[in-house]
Amino acid sequence: MVFKRINAICSLILYQRRDYYNKFRHHALFIGAAVPFFTQSDSNDTSNFMASPITPMEQLQSNPTDMKTRMELMIMKVQAEFCKALEKEENSSHKFLVDKWQRKEGGGGITCILQDGKVLEKAGVNISVVSGHLPPAAVSQMRSRGKQLSEGQLPFFAAGISAVIHPRNPHVPTIHFNYRYFEVQDGTNVQWWFGGGTDLTPYYLNNDDAIHFHKTLKEACDRHSNTYYPKFKKWCDNYFDIPHRGERRGVGGIFFDDLDEPNQHKVFGFVTSCANAVIPSYMPLVAKHKDEKYSEKERQWQLLRRGRYVEFNLVYDRGTKFGLQTPGARYESIMMSLPLEARWEYMHEPDQDSREYKLLEVLRTPKDWV
Repeated sequence: MVFKRINAICSLILYQRRDYYNKFRHHALFIGAAVPFFTQSDSNDTSNFMASPITPMEQLQSNPTDMKTRMELMIMKVQAEFCKALEKEENSSHKFLVDKWQRKEGGGGITCILQDGKVLEKAGVNISVVSGHLPPAAVSQMRSRGKQLSEGQLPFFAAGISAVIHPRNPHVPTIHFNYRYFEVQDGTNVQWWFGGGTDLTPYYLNNDDAIHFHKTLKEACDRHSNTYYPKFKKWCDNYFDIPHRGERRGVGGIFFDDLDEPNQHKVFGFVTSCANAVIPSYMPLVAKHKDEKYSEKERQWQLLRRGRYVEFNLVYDRGTKFGLQTPGARYESIMMSLPLEARWEYMHEPDQDSREYKLLEVLRTPKDWV
C-alpha cells in the first residue's frame, strides 16, 4: 500500500509539472488578438494535430482573430494532446484510428477512436466544425433555453470537441468532456455563445480521486472568476441526473451553457483553461489505477454502471439529441460515447455494507468535494 501511495503521488507530481509547462505553451499560443500560431516561422505546421484542420489553412490564416478560427485551432490542439497522453498510458501497439470526415451541408470533423486496448476498452476524442441552417428541432430546443430567434432559415456555425473514455479496469473512472462554440446568424445580428464541461464517472468511489479531479477544475475556473466553480459544479450535478433511477451519472465536475459574457475574448479564455485542465485532472487517475487487480464481480458492477451511462446518453443528453436532429450528422461519431459492453440486471441492488453501495450513496446525494 505504501508503494502504491508513493507511486500515485509521483504520478500526480509529474502531471502537475507537465501542466505547469503547458500553461506557458497555452499563453504563447492563445493570448492576444494576434494569435501567434500564424506569426511564427512554423505557422503552417499542423503536424502535431491528429489531422489537418477542417477549414482550409488559407482561410484560417486570412482570419486569425476570428473566433471561428481560434476555436477550431484550440480544439484541434486539445484533441491531439489528449490522444497522445492516452496513448502513452496504453503502452502498447494500440493507437488511435483517425477518421476525418466531411459533411455535405458544410464542414466536417475528425473522429479519433481507440478500441480493445489493454488500458482503454474504448476511447473516443472527436472534433467537429460544421455549418449550415438550423433544423426546426434545434431551433425549438434553443428557444426553450431562452434564445430569441426569429422565424425562417437561420445559418449557424458550430465548433466543438467531445471525448468519452471507457477504461478496462473498473478502478479507473470514465471521463467525459465537451467544449463548444456556437454562432447563429439571425438577420443582421450574430448571436454567439459557449458551452461545455468535464465530468467524472467512477465505478468505485475513491475520495482522493474525486477531490483531485474537482480541485483541478476549480483551479481552472478560479483563474477567471471565483463564482464559476460553485455555479457550474451545481449545474453539472443537476444536468447529469437520471430521474428514473434517482441517481446522478457520476461524481460530477463542471457544466455550463449559453455563456456569452463578459465578452467573447474572456469567455474563450475560460473555455480554453477548462479544456487544458482535462489532462492534469484525469491522467494521474489513469496512471494510479490502471494496473490494479480486479475481480469478476467488480467487472460486472462496472458493466451495470455503464448501463446507466447508456441510459442517460440516449434518453436525456442534449448534445446527443442535437446531433441526431442535425441533417448530415455523423451518427457513428455521435454514438462513440457508448461503451463496447454494458449490462442490465433486473432489480439489482448491492448490499448496504458494500463498496458498490457507497458509490450509490454519493450518486443519489451529490456532495461537495473541495
